[in-house]
Amino acid sequence: MTIRVLIVDDDALVRSGLEMMLGGFDDLTVVGAVSDGADVMPAVNELHPDVVLMDIRMPLIDGLTATEQLRARQHPPEVIVLTTFDTDRHIRRAMRAGASGFLLKHTPPARIAQSIRLVAAGEPMLSPDVTRRVMAFAAEPDRDPRRDEAQRLLGRLSDGERAVAALVGQGRTNSEIGRELLMSTATVKAYMSRILTKLDLTNRVQVALLVHDASVDR
Repeated sequence: MTIRVLIVDDDALVRSGLEMMLGGFDDLTVVGAVSDGADVMPAVNELHPDVVLMDIRMPLIDGLTATEQLRARQHPPEVIVLTTFDTDRHIRRAMRAGASGFLLKHTPPARIAQSIRLVAAGEPMLSPDVTRRVMAFAAEPDRDPRRDEAQRLLGRLSDGERAVAALVGQGRTNSEIGRELLMSTATVKAYMSRILTKLDLTNRVQVALLVHDASVDR
């Protein structure tokens, strides 16, 4: 099955470069490219992409705001933030907005393509540099006042669900979680579905961030 991709970037050269690069993969199809976050919702309504590659800085509506708007709709496409900006603030906001991936623009084409495949299949994808920084959030004291709220939310989960959530926070895939907890992949997926419902979240990246928030000591 071909994965439908929408590109959102205000740089015409970047848009054309991504279209050309992704055109080299038989299982990916670029269905459109727009230059501003303001154009995302109309393009999604018309083109029905599976994955949106989203830049951050754009003239009218920035990519993080567009991601928040997009992920608030019913049955939204997955979003990969693809940018030159990788500050902690941008990473955190992208994850809270519901982005399933965060990659830098210098990421090799094959890895961008693989990231699209993974998020389309329901697996999050962060660049290695971003993953290390996300994991470091938990080690930063006095940084995030959300700890108590995160712990309260995780308290809604059963022991088994918390075990799965903790491994999601470590960046484990469903198959890795299954091997660790002696579960089938289908069982892990069922746990994830219950976790997302109980926590009122949209994807596992948000679960990972909640786990990290809950572990920050103040």
